[in-house]
Amino acid sequence: MKRIRILDSHTGGEPTRLVLDGGPDLGNGPLEERLARFQKDFDRWRSAIVNEPRGSDVVVGALLVPPHRAGCDLGVIFFNNVGPLGMCGHGTIGLVASLAHLGRLRAGRVAIDTPVGAVSAELHADGRVSVDNVVSYRKAKDVAVQVPGHGAVRGDVAWGGNWFFLIEAHGLQLELARVEPLADFTKRARLAINAQGFPEVDHIELFAPTPAGLSRNFVLCPGGAYDRSPCGTGTSAKLACLAADGKLAEGAEWTQESIIGSRFTGRFRWHDRAKCEIAPTITGDAHICAEATLLLDERDPFCWGIRA
Repeated sequence: MKRIRILDSHTGGEPTRLVLDGGPDLGNGPLEERLARFQKDFDRWRSAIVNEPRGSDVVVGALLVPPHRAGCDLGVIFFNNVGPLGMCGHGTIGLVASLAHLGRLRAGRVAIDTPVGAVSAELHADGRVSVDNVVSYRKAKDVAVQVPGHGAVRGDVAWGGNWFFLIEAHGLQLELARVEPLADFTKRARLAINAQGFPEVDHIELFAPTPAGLSRNFVLCPGGAYDRSPCGTGTSAKLACLAADGKLAEGAEWTQESIIGSRFTGRFRWHDRAKCEIAPTITGDAHICAEATLLLDERDPFCWGIRA
């Protein structure tokens, strides 16, 4: 019987499952190498932690590991129902809130090593968390694709710690009651943008203004679930597009609302104005919702999770 101690939180409705003890030993070295080791040799651990019957398609796991990059206080590898993630904004907020709940962090800054680079986070006195994400940028503007069953759409390809295809002129209503058609459209859009020469894109992000003048999004994650939060890496990618188009000033706040109504605030500073690279900051809060020990009994035919 194997035991894995976890702490669950949600950030704007999107769950994060932090592995505290009992996870696989990935050894030492750069986190990108340990992520590759995790994917190659320990994928069943990923499945056991976040997939059914213990988890669900929407759960994002966070494996706490020793850092490698100089100056980092801790390291983390994020993963979901189908594989590892380079970075996770909502997960980083959940990680910081969870460590604060455990008494391991106090208000102030913490440097975090991830497979795609070092990020830093600030735990505010009121419990909110601001994440200084990896450098973000737009790779391609106004890319046209044909989405089967819908027709032509155009959008931007951008990096915010994960790869996104961001579509604003989609003609769909971004409402929670319409999740099924939104998920169907974004799955088709992902196949279309991958076939168009962007195989790296694994997140699709739809945008629309709200009656209150904010921006609402619907984000399809790699495993087919939609993001309940406003998506930290997706908001970073959006800020990169806004900055490149001159639609948001350096330091100005952007409020991003999710499909369920939760909100992040974002802002950026220029990292390299000539290359249109930005350093985004995303602020939100997380709430602790469970602490548990997962039991892995190899006599159980679904000990290592249900995998498609």
